[in-house]
Amino acid sequence: MTTTLTSPDETRTTTGSARTRKPFRLVRHSLALTKRSLIKTWHTPEALIDVTIQPAIFLVIFVFIFGKSVSGTTHDYLQLLLPGILAQSIATGAIAIGVNLNTDMEKGLFDRFRSLPIPRSAPLIGAVLGDVVRYVIVTISTLAVGYAMGYRIDSNPLAAVAAAALAVVFALSLSWASVFVGMIARTSGAVQGIMFLIVLPLSFASNMFVGIDQLPGWMQGFVKVNPITHLVSSMRGLFDGTPVGNHIWWTLAWCVGLVAVFMPLALRAYRRKV
Repeated sequence: MTTTLTSPDETRTTTGSARTRKPFRLVRHSLALTKRSLIKTWHTPEALIDVTIQPAIFLVIFVFIFGKSVSGTTHDYLQLLLPGILAQSIATGAIAIGVNLNTDMEKGLFDRFRSLPIPRSAPLIGAVLGDVVRYVIVTISTLAVGYAMGYRIDSNPLAAVAAAALAVVFALSLSWASVFVGMIARTSGAVQGIMFLIVLPLSFASNMFVGIDQLPGWMQGFVKVNPITHLVSSMRGLFDGTPVGNHIWWTLAWCVGLVAVFMPLALRAYRRKV
């Protein structure tokens, strides 16, 4: 019998190569599962109702019912409201990923993922990245409906693209909170209920529908630090070509904070569950 001896240097080299390949494996498998998520979305277009038809309905209702009361004319209120409706649609659209992942857990899909030679975190990262198409669609559809109603972007194309990109980045960051809730809640209905309890106060206690000075004094302190307020103010400034102050930096800071807090929590809850 022949015995092959491996030197310590060769062992360290092999171990180092495995560690180097591990991040690339995570990226490769996450992108593969992202493709799966996109195919699933393609085959179930009715799942995009909340990011296509719903924003249009909200725009029509709020503009034509409250427009003259708030801004004097429906056109002026449309210019004020559209970034807010986009922010609200982005926030509510992030709820779906938590509901869908919880449903997949109930169906045993993640048990099959566990049997595959893939990193444990790849299914969650792939699902979040795959959801980017929903946020791009809601941004395009909201702007398209707004344009048909008379909304106009007064800044340059680069600023407009930056505003849309900021909205998508914020949605991806917020989606990790939804993923975390999806991992700890017992049912998909519970996920939806919990997330609505979080998103709705953030939406209405902001400058989304009216200016901060038109809100009650006791509410204004919270409104000024609300991440939705910073996102809406950033998009309004970038779309209208007006000063944005430090709202963009606050929005990006909130994005980093959401990912830093909820991504590790979601991954830990997922590992415990599977």
